[in-house]
Amino acid sequence: MATVKHLPHISPHGGHAVHTLKFLAVAGVLAAGLAVPAANAAPAPAPAAAPAAVPAHAVTGYWQNFNNGATVQTLAEVQDEYDIIAVAFADATATPGQVDFTLDSAGLGGYTDDQFKADVAAKQAAGKSVVISIGGEKGTVAINDDASANAFADSVSGLIDEYGFDGVDIDLENGLNSTYMTQALKSIAGQAGDGFVLTMAPQTIDMQSTSNEYFKTALAVKDILTVVNMQYYNSGSMLGCDGQVYSQGSVDFLTALACIQLEGGLDPSQVGIGVPASPSGAGSGYVEPGIVNNALDCLTKGTNCGSFKPSKTYPGLRGAMTWSTNWDATAGDAWSNAVGPHVHALP
Repeated sequence: MATVKHLPHISPHGGHAVHTLKFLAVAGVLAAGLAVPAANAAPAPAPAAAPAAVPAHAVTGYWQNFNNGATVQTLAEVQDEYDIIAVAFADATATPGQVDFTLDSAGLGGYTDDQFKADVAAKQAAGKSVVISIGGEKGTVAINDDASANAFADSVSGLIDEYGFDGVDIDLENGLNSTYMTQALKSIAGQAGDGFVLTMAPQTIDMQSTSNEYFKTALAVKDILTVVNMQYYNSGSMLGCDGQVYSQGSVDFLTALACIQLEGGLDPSQVGIGVPASPSGAGSGYVEPGIVNNALDCLTKGTNCGSFKPSKTYPGLRGAMTWSTNWDATAGDAWSNAVGPHVHALP
């Protein structure tokens, strides 16, 4: 993480383009008939009340616990349009599966743990959910057996208790084991109890087929899963649910790839569209906020589609996500000001 955190204009969230071999491998899987169905087929005080439910249509934003050239924010300064705030990131320790979180006080202008914890509680009092994100491009966390699954579950649960987080975000971009990740997430949910929020931010390659470990994990934890905000960027061209190739940066890329998840077993309420808040927020794949809104309209209402139009609508679609609230602030809140109200006005 250290080599990325302080490089301006480089996102540590979703950092590598899909290689040609990966694309060909996915195409081979599709050709072999293994594709998903087609489109038609101080310590912070405990909350005084039960945690607020995530809105039916929600906006997720990643908050950067480091300074990489984007606007530095305290959690209190995160724009009000964000319903779920993912704190990026918890880091791996020397113990397999275990993670920890350290506030980058120096990088954030002297922001203290006590202030941060108070801000978490204040956001929750305002009806927001705050989760701890695990991973990022450089955040390799290996969970491959019972011991590492238990270490992951216990350490994440410890962070939830310590900081008052509502849950966890899984943003692992270096592979995962669905068997043991599922085991760990079920354990965390059991320890957290009511109001637990579970989000995911897989890369496009991770959600091309239901046989992929990330997709398998999402389906295995469907009973506790809040939303999968796939990263529709840093990707290159990908296959849509109709088997056609779509290029990132278009409304068709957003809708045809969302369709894979929607027709592959996730509930519409568990699907969100993840995009960069500005061109500086990712290496490639930025789209104007209006394109995001068109994709949301296409999927929920069948309007403003491009050449791809799903065979049915998904009015329960959860919403949209961006990397990051900081890059959004750098761009004058253009993304949240445009996409936030649109998401909240969905049917």
